[in-house]
Amino acid sequence: MRQWMWVVLAAAIVGVAGCSTGPREFGVSYNDTEGIVKIGGQAVMRYQFGGVPFKPYVQELRSPAGVQVLRDAPADHLHHHALMFGIGVDGVDFWAETPGCGKQVHRSNSILTDGRSGEMGRLVEKLDWMGPEGMLLQEGRSIETTLRGTATVLTWRSRLMRPEGMAAAKLTGSHYFGLGMRFVESMDKVARFVYANEAEGPVVRGDERLTPGRWCAVQGQVDGKDVTIAMFNSPSNPRPVAWFTMREPFTYLSATMRLHETPMELTAGKPMNLRYGVAVWDGTVGPQEIARVYGEWRERGSNY
Repeated sequence: MRQWMWVVLAAAIVGVAGCSTGPREFGVSYNDTEGIVKIGGQAVMRYQFGGVPFKPYVQELRSPAGVQVLRDAPADHLHHHALMFGIGVDGVDFWAETPGCGKQVHRSNSILTDGRSGEMGRLVEKLDWMGPEGMLLQEGRSIETTLRGTATVLTWRSRLMRPEGMAAAKLTGSHYFGLGMRFVESMDKVARFVYANEAEGPVVRGDERLTPGRWCAVQGQVDGKDVTIAMFNSPSNPRPVAWFTMREPFTYLSATMRLHETPMELTAGKPMNLRYGVAVWDGTVGPQEIARVYGEWRERGSNY
């Protein structure tokens, strides 16, 4: 049986759902299948790793008011798991979920918290990326969740490592491979994308685009409530991001490294560190506020 622990902390969270609040209960817990971050007794983030046949993923991510913006395993694409990470390694596909595809196998986990303030929960995981003929990569993953002002902010870190003694791995993928996010059905076809550079990138296929920039946001409605969701790229990542966006027949957003154009190599003993952010607001948020939160996230680094 896996070793698990409960952490319940008191934290001063200000500006939740646009209101001034006093101290709120901040808790991080997990069991044999999932890790959960709660604020004020409400689940804000739920990370699923048990009972998943191919890859662990963030199943729920909620706005400060509790609006769930992600959709898991819709009938049209069962392998779209809410907020997930997948690329190709040595010709093995870790994005799709069909025979011959790779599996990200959960190995161990722990809980960390922000020792200075207790205002951030961090779920830490070790995974093996297994192909049909054995292990291709090892990954150290962490998922941090906090509230900053009127936004729920999640930070996804992946440290990818090629096992010692193996030749360099070739990282490839389709134009949408990377850290991908599927949204609830009410956002399909009608969501609006907002770009840091204020201009859409070129069309790749249909209405699918790849757009450079520090961040990209999508706006729509969930249960009649306006929401804004933004993804952030860290300048420390090994390659500038290209945001994959589409609205037809469903809305999707991915942080990609353009591996379909230029594959990358990962040498044993030289890990690749990736860091991305996701922020969720209640309401329609303008570019200035998105840029402000992005700038704070970028500058705070590992402490955000």
